[in-house]
Amino acid sequence: MTVELGVIEGYYGRPWSWAERAQSVAFLAGHGYRFHIYAPKADPFLRRRWREPHPPEAGEALATFAGRCRAVGVRFGVGLSPFEIYRDFDGAAKVALTGKLAWLDAIGVDDLAILFDDMRGDLPDLAATQAAIMHWIAERTAASRLIVCPTYYSDDPRLDRAFGRRPEGYLENLGTALDPAIDVFWTGEEVCSREIGAGHLGRVGEELRRRPFLWDNYPVNDGPGMCPFLHLRGFTGRPSAIAPLIGAHAINPALQPTLSRIPAATLAESYRLGGGYAYGQAFARAAAEVLGPELAAMVQGHLTQLQDLGRDRLGAEAAGRLRSRYADIDHPGAREIVDWLDGAWVVTREMMEEA
Repeated sequence: MTVELGVIEGYYGRPWSWAERAQSVAFLAGHGYRFHIYAPKADPFLRRRWREPHPPEAGEALATFAGRCRAVGVRFGVGLSPFEIYRDFDGAAKVALTGKLAWLDAIGVDDLAILFDDMRGDLPDLAATQAAIMHWIAERTAASRLIVCPTYYSDDPRLDRAFGRRPEGYLENLGTALDPAIDVFWTGEEVCSREIGAGHLGRVGEELRRRPFLWDNYPVNDGPGMCPFLHLRGFTGRPSAIAPLIGAHAINPALQPTLSRIPAATLAESYRLGGGYAYGQAFARAAAEVLGPELAAMVQGHLTQLQDLGRDRLGAEAAGRLRSRYADIDHPGAREIVDWLDGAWVVTREMMEEA
């Protein structure tokens, strides 16, 4: 069974450039990826300042990117986080949201994701209120697919510690109240799940009364604890047997757009090969395609330092040696490694709280 694959830019930190997005879409389209959702946390006009209009140049860039997506057979989407709108969905909020939806329609959005993640959720009737907002939006958007990210989008207790204890029966109540035509994002048993199995997805599907739309937080590396590491290895823990249990599979990419293509390509191979998939061999093939054979072999030889040890534990001498090796190579993947070693993609707790 085939799975609809795509990308959701749901990371904190420095966003990709429009050229990098276009290059990523073109590459991944060749590996069967069929949607791309623009939703970087650093775009304030999609989050805390969502009531304000985007600058005109941003709208032009989004519309141009939408056209590039469609040119290669990829659906274009936007993730809107109307910050804590469910606390007071009053007349002013509805007017502002109407304007934002009209703006997104003008750009030409195929997939509209409404993201209630990373907001306080310990409120009575949270599920019913969010479902009502989604139904209100569904009546006013021209997008052909509507997706919601719940406030509690995983079983992970870290969400309760960060955003308040989830209401009793939240997931089941949301699934019951929500129109079956609206998809629901889910990250798995953890925010960054090491494994996403059929047993877990079957249970979540029953509670949601629909197949979950998988938001996979690999290879993303955007938090203070993750940005010192490059997530390069092939996908594991997502067996092809989960295909009938999910509506689609979106990956949240790493901060490094070129290097993200390596694990992204392995996910497509894992579904294609099923039981014949081998993540090490898949990495080698994908790395050679993205980086070329020589640079790929170099990165493969440094996987332990890049992905397991990480920048902060390398030590100045080892980091300097790595930097000198990659600085002489004229390739965007090598430049991303150099920039990472130089601390270009550091994401602090303060940056996340302000987004």
